[in-house]
Amino acid sequence: DMFEKIDVNGKNEHPLFTYLKHEQSGFMINAIKWNFSKFVINKEGKAVARFSPTDDPIPKVEEKVKELF
Repeated sequence: DMFEKIDVNGKNEHPLFTYLKHEQSGFMINAIKWNFSKFVINKEGKAVARFSPTDDPIPKVEEKVKELF
């Protein structure tokens, strides 16, 4: 189910998040600390950006998405 709770860190983490964290490491650590972390994925399925929820990421996310078009 699309809305099922999954692990994003640890031994039971979902493979998608293993991939995303490998492709876009966070500042000083790979772990996802907040459930509002954002990843931008290009049309080839590559993670091209990761944004922390600690600051307002929306303008940065929009800028990155525009770059991809």
